[in-house]
Amino acid sequence: MTTISLCMIVKNEEDVLARCLDSVKEIADEIVIVDTGSTDHTKEIAGRFTGKIDDFQWIDDFSAARNYAFSLATQEFILWLDADDFFAERDRQLLLDLKKTLDPTVDSVTMPYYLVVDQAGNPVYSIRRNRLVRRSCGFRWIGAVHEYLEVGGTIINSEIAVRHKKEKGSSDRNLRIYRRLLDAGKEFSPRDLYYYANELEDNAYFGEAVLYYEKFLDCKQGWLEDNIAACQKMAECYEQLNQSDKKLPALFRTMSYDLPRAETCCRIGAFFFNSNQLDRAVFWYELATNLKQPSETLGAVDHAAWSWLPHLQLCVCYDRLGNLEKARRHNDIALSHNPTHPSMLFNKSYFDQKFNR
Repeated sequence: MTTISLCMIVKNEEDVLARCLDSVKEIADEIVIVDTGSTDHTKEIAGRFTGKIDDFQWIDDFSAARNYAFSLATQEFILWLDADDFFAERDRQLLLDLKKTLDPTVDSVTMPYYLVVDQAGNPVYSIRRNRLVRRSCGFRWIGAVHEYLEVGGTIINSEIAVRHKKEKGSSDRNLRIYRRLLDAGKEFSPRDLYYYANELEDNAYFGEAVLYYEKFLDCKQGWLEDNIAACQKMAECYEQLNQSDKKLPALFRTMSYDLPRAETCCRIGAFFFNSNQLDRAVFWYELATNLKQPSETLGAVDHAAWSWLPHLQLCVCYDRLGNLEKARRHNDIALSHNPTHPSMLFNKSYFDQKFNR
């Protein structure tokens, strides 16, 4: 059976750490906790699960802390989690099964990361990450912030989901790190430019964010998925800046990198819907329903855009256009994807009355 070291870096995580470790305690043969300066009961909670607790002086570098945690692992594979991550029971069992059957030639296992879920626990927004890696490969973390694990070799994609449930509010910590790096004269990589722009957008520096998204795209060295996301995020920034004339060109720019994505089509559909150009909105929502989702991408996925959302919007569009039969049909399709959605259930009642069901 494969052996696993769980490696985590933590700081002031007393509210969530037990939930995380409870979900993985029967899976990990070793739990390594590296504390970067907690002032609460984090280390006491960690001590209920493991004796391998070490300290790391925080130096504004997430990769340095994660690489240190990895260096303390002793088992065949390393699993990494953040304190506000956990495995649901189904995924915990799948991971136990994988532990028994994992091919010895595998170097890394990717897992979907559920960043947002609906009330039923189904993913709304997710990405895929290399989550379980062979220790002997010596894979390293790269980047002071928004770090990534550089892997190679034989990689398999699993459907074992890691769920993220953040209990703390957002902070400007990452933005402050990036600004200190800029002040120190650090030259940003394409990835740094993209994530710095994201931090600027998250903290409502929309004009500055657009400038760095442009710098990122202009360098022409970005990852395809980041290029597409940068265009989408620029469109959101333009909306916040009341520059709606620039929003649509930013969304169309995504198609210079790849075939249309449902996320982009739904955004374009919403643009025309909000402008009361319903025929154009219908075109883009219909296109979203006919696209094939890229397989095995590590990029972010808005699951609503690839399932129920365009059908719900088509329902509204066709209702306003007076085509109740098409409106009802699209609401039924949307409900098949999301049977408990209140808006769709309201629509169903509305159509039942209209059609005397």
